[in-house]
Amino acid sequence: MWFGEPEANVRDVFDKARQAAPCVLFFDELDAIAKSRGGSGVTDRVFNQILTEMDGRGTKNNVFIIGATNRPDIIDSTILRPGRLDQLIYIPLPDNGSRRAIIKASLSKSFVVKDDDINYLTNATNGFTGADLTTICQRAVALAIKESNKEKRQQIHLTTTNSDETDPVPICRDHFKHAMKFPRRLVSDNDRRQYEVFAQTLQGTEDQHLMEQMHEETRRMQHVITENTKNK
Repeated sequence: MWFGEPEANVRDVFDKARQAAPCVLFFDELDAIAKSRGGSGVTDRVFNQILTEMDGRGTKNNVFIIGATNRPDIIDSTILRPGRLDQLIYIPLPDNGSRRAIIKASLSKSFVVKDDDINYLTNATNGFTGADLTTICQRAVALAIKESNKEKRQQIHLTTTNSDETDPVPICRDHFKHAMKFPRRLVSDNDRRQYEVFAQTLQGTEDQHLMEQMHEETRRMQHVITENTKNK
């Protein structure tokens, strides 16, 4: 990789976004490129170029920039300044209704014996992420298929059939319970508390910025009124 090539790639991405405007640029895992700077490596140069592009993209280009991270504590504060990524939104872990929707989506191609079994899994997974729920559902499906195959091998087939159709494998509460014996939560209770504290801090910062903007607007209006009075 030639010196300066990463920065050129960043400029190229923003140029293409401007040409395709209105356009949304989404940076997933923002902490990988926007963590606090402390050196002169490639990552710092790329980050500086992103800041330059953000500041120079203009208000008429309709290029909207969104970043996502699960490590807000290491994000460089310069990218959170007004005019850059200044609208900060905390997305909490799925609530009861969201968990149920994720579970049903993960099992959309599977046959669950009772709807109460989905309710059981929903209520038993408070604090789990969407990825956690998907893993549990996949594990439950795998267990059900394994049991079904074992039962088929134990059966004595007196007749044969040429039909390729197979009945869907039923999934019940026992499969969910077994799948949850060793669940690995991506977000611990301690991590969750830290996120909530950080979200409250962000809300306080946004309120402070809003108050500062209101005070600035008030001062500007007072200045305009004063100038108009002098001109009269």
